[in-house]
Amino acid sequence: MSKLFLLLSVIMGVVVLASNYLVQFPVKHYGLEEILTYGAFSYPIAFLITDLANRSYGKLIARNIVYIGFIIGISFTLLFSTNFADFISIRIAIGSGTAFLVAQLLDVQIFDKLRKKDWFVAPLTSSIVGSTVDTFLFFSISFYATGVPWITLSLGDLAIKILVTLIMLIPFRLLLKTFKPV
Repeated sequence: MSKLFLLLSVIMGVVVLASNYLVQFPVKHYGLEEILTYGAFSYPIAFLITDLANRSYGKLIARNIVYIGFIIGISFTLLFSTNFADFISIRIAIGSGTAFLVAQLLDVQIFDKLRKKDWFVAPLTSSIVGSTVDTFLFFSISFYATGVPWITLSLGDLAIKILVTLIMLIPFRLLLKTFKPV
């Protein structure tokens, strides 16, 4: 379990770092620049990691992966993506950390409560609720009163996150054979 725990923790940190970096770039195709960022495509992978850990090792281990992923992701975000001379960059780091912890820990709790339902209920419900909380916390903390169209960006990002969450059910189902339930 220790190798897998470490691997999942590192992957979680990489997902956080990638998402924090990618959220700074709006999708500039098809007129989407005011409603979608590239971070929406990578972040739902964090919920897949949390849900697989929760399914296999229980909520305590899943929480530990969230904490370690948070430390790795935020540390690297502060080192490589945060421009301390730019207030929005600092707000992105704060918003990211706050939203990540609240949403991922909420995901762990919801998943744990629903774990005995059909295989897809717990990951789908916990990921959608977690994504919704994460999205609105992140965008409001990071971009409120900055001139960035954060409400439309958050709605566009949430729509993509829900779509990616649905797609993440495929690897979740396939990996259930590898990750035995608690």
